[in-house]
Amino acid sequence: MEREPILDRVESLGIEYERKYGGCSQCVIGAIRDTFGGIDDSVFKAATGLAGGVGLTGATCGALTGAAMAIGAFLGREYDQFADPERIRFTTFELVRRMVARFEEEYGSTLCRHIQEKIMGRSYRLYDEGEHKDFIEAGGHDDKCPVVVGKAARWLAEILLEEDLVQGH
Repeated sequence: MEREPILDRVESLGIEYERKYGGCSQCVIGAIRDTFGGIDDSVFKAATGLAGGVGLTGATCGALTGAAMAIGAFLGREYDQFADPERIRFTTFELVRRMVARFEEEYGSTLCRHIQEKIMGRSYRLYDEGEHKDFIEAGGHDDKCPVVVGKAARWLAEILLEEDLVQGH
């Protein structure tokens, strides 16, 4: 399959999943999983608490942390190779830094609260029920965070394809 349709698909899935389900970290992982496979349920499940900037605190963007987890799922050290004699983790670090650079270039930050300020004009304490309602009413899951998730999924797919980490693509 051609590269652009793959990238368009993964971006579209990221947007769709964020609109439908929320949980930016899992939406990135889900879009990658449904496009390329290679990510098991335990990775998807482990990303649950990363949404909204880690536990809805506005810290590191969940779309970014989900992307970092996905990179590790495709190219990370194994438990039985904890000592990492091949230094695989350093390649993983480099790929994650590429994701960080994309976020910094696009949004000026990797922090959820700063990204919210850039795309929504203010940040929301998503763990607060009232502010979460305000976030929803401001389009947080309609057209704001879905775009962030879609872009993150696309950037991640670009990296996975460039590094030949996905089979059959």
